[in-house]
Amino acid sequence: MSGGASRPEGRPGSEHESVGEPVPALRARGLDVLRLSGVRATGHHGVFDHERRDGQEFVVDVVVHLDTAPAATGDDLGETVHYGVLAEEIVAAVERDPVDLIETLAERLAAVVLAHRAAVATEVTVHKPGAPITVPFGDVSITISRERA
Repeated sequence: MSGGASRPEGRPGSEHESVGEPVPALRARGLDVLRLSGVRATGHHGVFDHERRDGQEFVVDVVVHLDTAPAATGDDLGETVHYGVLAEEIVAAVERDPVDLIETLAERLAAVVLAHRAAVATEVTVHKPGAPITVPFGDVSITISRERA
Protein backbone atom coordinates (compact mmCIF):
# COMPACT_ATOMS: atom_id res chain seq x y z
CA MET A 1 0.00 0.00 0.00
CA SER A 2 1.40 3.37 -0.96
CA GLY A 3 1.30 6.69 0.87
CA GLY A 4 2.02 5.29 4.32
CA ALA A 5 -1.62 4.32 4.84
CA SER A 6 -2.62 1.49 7.16
CA ARG A 7 -5.84 0.28 8.72
CA PRO A 8 -6.64 2.13 11.94
CA GLU A 9 -7.17 0.00 15.03
CA GLY A 10 -10.38 1.80 15.93
CA ARG A 11 -12.22 1.53 12.62
CA PRO A 12 -15.98 1.15 12.72
CA GLY A 13 -16.92 -2.44 13.29
CA SER A 14 -20.60 -2.48 14.11
CA GLU A 15 -23.45 -1.85 11.75
CA HIS A 16 -24.74 0.71 14.26
CA GLU A 17 -21.68 2.94 14.06
CA SER A 18 -22.04 5.01 10.92
CA VAL A 19 -19.19 5.31 8.47
CA GLY A 20 -17.87 8.84 8.30
CA GLU A 21 -18.23 9.44 12.03
CA PRO A 22 -14.92 9.74 13.87
CA VAL A 23 -13.82 6.31 15.00
CA PRO A 24 -13.41 6.03 18.80
CA ALA A 25 -9.60 6.03 18.80
CA LEU A 26 -9.55 9.20 16.70
CA ARG A 27 -12.23 10.87 18.82
CA ALA A 28 -10.17 10.09 21.90
CA ARG A 29 -7.19 11.83 20.29
CA GLY A 30 -9.30 14.97 19.88
CA LEU A 31 -9.17 15.08 16.09
CA ASP A 32 -11.51 17.21 14.04
CA VAL A 33 -13.35 16.13 10.89
CA LEU A 34 -13.32 17.67 7.42
CA ARG A 35 -15.91 16.22 5.00
CA LEU A 36 -15.81 16.55 1.24
CA SER A 37 -18.86 14.90 -0.33
CA GLY A 38 -20.09 14.20 -3.82
CA VAL A 39 -16.90 14.85 -5.79
CA ARG A 40 -17.67 13.68 -9.33
CA ALA A 41 -15.20 12.54 -11.97
CA THR A 42 -15.18 10.32 -15.03
CA GLY A 43 -12.91 7.30 -14.85
CA HIS A 44 -12.29 4.24 -16.97
CA HIS A 45 -12.25 1.71 -14.12
CA GLY A 46 -13.82 -1.71 -14.19
CA VAL A 47 -13.31 -5.25 -15.37
CA PHE A 48 -15.33 -5.01 -18.58
CA ASP A 49 -13.99 -3.73 -21.90
CA HIS A 50 -16.87 -1.24 -22.28
CA GLU A 51 -16.07 0.29 -18.86
CA ARG A 52 -12.46 0.82 -19.89
CA ARG A 53 -13.44 2.12 -23.33
CA ASP A 54 -16.40 4.37 -22.49
CA GLY A 55 -15.70 5.38 -18.91
CA GLN A 56 -18.33 6.31 -16.35
CA GLU A 57 -18.98 8.68 -13.50
CA PHE A 58 -17.59 7.94 -10.06
CA VAL A 59 -18.64 9.85 -6.96
CA VAL A 60 -16.25 10.20 -4.04
CA ASP A 61 -16.88 11.14 -0.42
CA VAL A 62 -13.88 11.81 1.81
CA VAL A 63 -13.64 12.30 5.56
CA VAL A 64 -10.33 13.68 6.80
CA HIS A 65 -9.37 13.44 10.47
CA LEU A 66 -7.03 16.25 11.49
CA ASP A 67 -6.27 18.76 14.22
CA THR A 68 -7.61 22.10 12.99
CA ALA A 69 -6.52 24.06 16.08
CA PRO A 70 -3.18 25.24 14.61
CA ALA A 71 -4.93 26.49 11.45
CA ALA A 72 -7.72 28.17 13.40
CA THR A 73 -5.39 29.77 15.94
CA GLY A 74 -3.17 31.30 13.28
CA ASP A 75 -5.88 31.64 10.60
CA ASP A 76 -3.37 29.78 8.42
CA LEU A 77 -4.51 27.71 5.45
CA GLY A 78 -1.09 26.02 5.39
CA GLU A 79 -1.86 24.32 8.71
CA THR A 80 -4.93 22.44 7.47
CA VAL A 81 -6.10 20.55 4.38
CA HIS A 82 -7.09 22.90 1.55
CA TYR A 83 -10.34 21.26 0.49
CA GLY A 84 -10.32 22.91 -2.95
CA VAL A 85 -6.91 21.43 -3.70
CA LEU A 86 -7.97 18.08 -2.26
CA ALA A 87 -11.04 18.01 -4.52
CA GLU A 88 -8.88 18.67 -7.58
CA GLU A 89 -6.45 15.91 -6.52
CA ILE A 90 -9.31 13.46 -6.05
CA VAL A 91 -10.64 14.19 -9.56
CA ALA A 92 -7.15 13.78 -11.05
CA ALA A 93 -6.68 10.46 -9.22
CA VAL A 94 -10.02 9.12 -10.50
CA GLU A 95 -9.28 10.24 -14.05
CA ARG A 96 -5.82 8.63 -14.32
CA ASP A 97 -4.61 5.03 -14.76
CA PRO A 98 -7.60 2.69 -14.98
CA VAL A 99 -7.89 -0.12 -12.42
CA ASP A 100 -10.23 -3.08 -12.26
CA LEU A 101 -11.66 -2.59 -8.77
CA ILE A 102 -13.20 0.32 -6.89
CA GLU A 103 -11.34 -1.07 -3.87
CA THR A 104 -8.06 -0.29 -5.64
CA LEU A 105 -9.30 3.18 -6.55
CA ALA A 106 -10.28 3.80 -2.91
CA GLU A 107 -6.76 2.88 -1.77
CA ARG A 108 -5.31 5.33 -4.30
CA LEU A 109 -7.59 8.07 -3.02
CA ALA A 110 -6.74 7.36 0.63
CA ALA A 111 -3.05 7.81 -0.25
CA VAL A 112 -3.91 11.16 -1.89
CA VAL A 113 -5.62 12.34 1.29
CA LEU A 114 -2.85 11.13 3.58
CA ALA A 115 -0.24 12.92 1.47
CA HIS A 116 -1.52 16.11 3.11
CA ARG A 117 0.64 16.89 6.13
CA ALA A 118 -2.32 17.78 8.37
CA ALA A 119 -4.30 14.61 7.57
CA VAL A 120 -4.00 11.96 10.28
CA ALA A 121 -6.60 9.49 9.02
CA THR A 122 -9.28 9.23 6.36
CA GLU A 123 -12.39 7.42 5.30
CA VAL A 124 -12.91 7.25 1.56
CA THR A 125 -16.11 6.13 -0.12
CA VAL A 126 -16.13 5.46 -3.86
CA HIS A 127 -19.58 5.23 -5.44
CA LYS A 128 -20.06 3.61 -8.83
CA PRO A 129 -23.65 4.56 -9.69
CA GLY A 130 -23.40 3.22 -13.25
CA ALA A 131 -21.97 -0.16 -12.29
CA PRO A 132 -22.87 -2.94 -14.73
CA ILE A 133 -25.38 -4.69 -12.48
CA THR A 134 -28.23 -6.53 -14.22
CA VAL A 135 -30.93 -5.72 -11.64
CA PRO A 136 -32.28 -2.32 -10.56
CA PHE A 137 -30.13 -0.74 -7.82
CA GLY A 138 -29.56 2.66 -6.28
CA ASP A 139 -25.82 2.67 -5.71
CA VAL A 140 -22.81 0.49 -5.15
CA SER A 141 -19.89 1.77 -3.10
CA ILE A 142 -16.87 0.80 -1.06
CA THR A 143 -15.75 2.64 2.06
CA ILE A 144 -12.26 2.20 3.49
CA SER A 145 -10.61 3.69 6.57
CA ARG A 146 -6.88 4.37 6.64
CA GLU A 147 -4.49 6.28 8.85
CA ARG A 148 -0.93 7.42 8.69
CA ALA A 149 1.49 4.62 9.60
